[in-house]
Amino acid sequence: MLGFLNLNKPFDWTSHDCVARVRKLLRLKRVGHAGTLDPAATGVLPIALGRATRLLQYLPENKAYKATIRLGVQTTTDDLQGEIITSQPCPGMNFADVKTAMSQFQGKIEQIPPIYSAIQVDGKRLYDLARKGEIVEVPKRTVEIFHTEILDWRDGDFPELDVAIACGSGTYIRAIARDLGAILETGGTLAALVRTASSGFNLTDSLTLTDLEIQLQTETFQPSIPDVALQHIPSVTLPDISAQKWCQGQKMPLTLDFSGIVRVYDPEACLLGIGKLQDGVLIPTTVLKT
Repeated sequence: MLGFLNLNKPFDWTSHDCVARVRKLLRLKRVGHAGTLDPAATGVLPIALGRATRLLQYLPENKAYKATIRLGVQTTTDDLQGEIITSQPCPGMNFADVKTAMSQFQGKIEQIPPIYSAIQVDGKRLYDLARKGEIVEVPKRTVEIFHTEILDWRDGDFPELDVAIACGSGTYIRAIARDLGAILETGGTLAALVRTASSGFNLTDSLTLTDLEIQLQTETFQPSIPDVALQHIPSVTLPDISAQKWCQGQKMPLTLDFSGIVRVYDPEACLLGIGKLQDGVLIPTTVLKT
């Protein structure tokens, strides 16, 4: 099998749980995923099937989310799954101040990841260190926010903000919720999160695990072809003889007006793999068809 499953991850499942379930349903050993989602988050979790696991490294990194941020509350995990550190009602919060504060999360920003995250410090996961009560300095990282849009605002003792966020790889939405609360001096935490797009896949086209089970029972399941998620990579087509040699690991002379990573096809439009075009030579990097 070669392709992708655009899975709508259910609440309270880890990304690993989803991979294990898909592996069992499809009776397939080689299954992997792109872009880990926290258990409390739902939405797009791209899953590679069979030889497509070798293509995970080439998927686009941009992502999009719909988040609900609750003000007046701060937790250990920066979402509602953690223990409450502070809880102070803020019924008089001015929406104009919230909009101004939210506008600061635009472009390239520095962000400190949550202490409960999978990032490694000195070879150890932050969440493992946090669970042991060890205090470590979490290094800042530069992330990129392409666009934010406020979708809804609900007043109350603990007002909530719904916001759409398009961002680059490595961005923690939990950290945005926490930092927004810090700017407003109210505290803030992530109340809900749905990933609406990831690695070239969108929520509108996703399947739930129940959908997958039904399609398998009715023998209608078809994985997405790899090309769907690789459109950001330019393509080249090789003649039959050259395609065969390239699949056997041979470098092929190829002069084009660009260089870098390319999708490689044969004359029948079959994806052979991913190559690197450098100095007029097409070098095999990931060969799918031998």
